[in-house]
Amino acid sequence: MRSIITISRQYGSGGREIGAKLAEKLGIPFYDNNLISLAAKESGFAEAAFANAENKATSSLLYSIAMGMNAYGNHDIGFTHLSLDDQIYLAQSEVIRNVAKEGPCVIVGRCADYVLKDMDNVVHVFIWADIKYRKNRAIQMYHLPANKAEEEILKADKRRANYYNYHASGKWGKAENYHLSIRSDYVGLNNAVDCIIQYLEYGERRIST
Repeated sequence: MRSIITISRQYGSGGREIGAKLAEKLGIPFYDNNLISLAAKESGFAEAAFANAENKATSSLLYSIAMGMNAYGNHDIGFTHLSLDDQIYLAQSEVIRNVAKEGPCVIVGRCADYVLKDMDNVVHVFIWADIKYRKNRAIQMYHLPANKAEEEILKADKRRANYYNYHASGKWGKAENYHLSIRSDYVGLNNAVDCIIQYLEYGERRIST
């Protein structure tokens, strides 16, 4: 398998688990939160700043305002004219490009599909599911309170969308941004992995003929 796979996902859809299972089945590296650690080491920024970057995106307007300010409310950071969050995004993007250059891998989240949009050997996947399925998973796996689960899921999706829409030129979850969209509650996590592998095989056979 020669492809790099990026996975974007709705909260609670099982996208991370699908990515991990896919990487294991293909025998290739898997990057999700460990990408944050790599970026933190490369850039020298505090690791917590990377973890909080996506979580700040509570609304598109407030997020756009926040991106122009650092943690202390200043518009400039030292000798640069970029916000802290923009510097973090650039550091993450550099790490994403570097791991992609090393060979086939699976990368979850962090606008990886947009960062690698100009690479030919990349397949972008979007994982989504019905809200009831995501709610049940969130309660069982993430221990969200039943009466708050749906609200938290929708907030998480909104944060991801705002983070993506600010940094990327496209819209998070829009069909044309991805090669393949899979409804995980319909096919199941393991079958979703098989669907992606079949798609990759079809694509690579087409290219080789």
